[in-house]
Order: sequence, then C-alpha cells, then structure tokens
Amino acid sequence: MSILEYNGAAIIAMKGRDCVAIASDRRFGIQAQTVSTNFQKIFEMGPRLYIGLPGLATDVQTVHQRLEFRLNLYELRENRRIKPKTFLSMVSNLLYERRFGPYFVEPVIAGLDPKTFEPFIASMDLIGCPMVTDDFVVSGTCSEQMYGMCESVWEPNMDPQELFESISQALLNAVDRDAVSGWGGIVHIIEKDKVTTTELKGRMD
Repeated sequence: MSILEYNGAAIIAMKGRDCVAIASDRRFGIQAQTVSTNFQKIFEMGPRLYIGLPGLATDVQTVHQRLEFRLNLYELRENRRIKPKTFLSMVSNLLYERRFGPYFVEPVIAGLDPKTFEPFIASMDLIGCPMVTDDFVVSGTCSEQMYGMCESVWEPNMDPQELFESISQALLNAVDRDAVSGWGGIVHIIEKDKVTTTELKGRMD
C-alpha cells in the first residue's frame, strides 16, 4: 500500500464558463477504519482561490499551514492578491524543496484570476511537477474512477449550475467505487462575484 492511500481522499476541480469548481470527499480514515466524516481537505487561499490537498492527513495540515505563511508574506511584500498561476509556482516550489523527503500530498488548485476572472485549474504530484489543463483535474485514491466519470459528464462552457451538477455526480459516483474515500462531499463553485459552498450527502457504509 502506498502511504498516499493511508488516509484516503478524492478531489476534483473542473472548469466552466467564467467559473470553476473544486470538490472533495469528507472522510478521514486510517486504512479501512473511518475516524471522522467531516475532515477538511479543501482550503481557501484567497477570495477566489482554493487548494485541495489529498494524501497523508498530517502532511495535509502541515502543507496548508506552510502555504498560508508563504502566501501572507507574498501579499505583504507585493501588496496585491496572488494570481492562481503564481500560487501554483509557490506550491510547486514548496514541494520540490522537500523532494528527498517529500510531503505526501498531491495538490489540486482552482481559482479565478483576480483581474481578468479567467478560470484556472491545475494539479501536481508530490514533488511539485505541475499539470495545467482546460477541462478537469483529479487527485486522490480513486483517481481512475474520477477520470472515467469526468470524461462522461464534463462539457465545455458549462454554467455554474451545470458545473455543480457535473462535479457532484462525478465525485459521488467515483467514491462509491473506492473503499477509502467518500462519506459525503463538499463542493465550492467559484464565480467572479461569489463562492457557493454546498455539502453533499453520500453513502455512509
């Protein structure tokens, strides 16, 4: 078993028309044993910028704290909000610095540019190799199932409501086929004037 599968996770980000969505499951488990059903895996890093951290739960919390520290330093020094692309580089640098003893997380980033409001999604591996796409990114223990679902339900230029429906169906149906993730979900739909957060009820068995 990979150490990345020790706690289990499922995270998806999807692009829509002038909006972007990020969703995760809520389970915190130790291998097959479920400990909690409201574990936070998606963190707000700005008004329209979110990061999802699947992987080892202790590293999820450590990486989140280190990123918040670096983000605060950046915004104090630059006196402006960070762009999602710049934030991607910041996360990548943090992970690559520790490449010989890596943090066991594979981040997913979703956000809108602070000025142009252009949607942005990206993912990376545990040593910070970035992958930027125009449709969707997945990460976690049931990536294969999520890829299959996203290929089925994703369409270009979806409005926020369609995007919510697609990402919710992709997440809930994928985690049903993975024993170490699931137990409900949470979805953030990011638009230029608001962020809508919805909790999903999933199977609890």
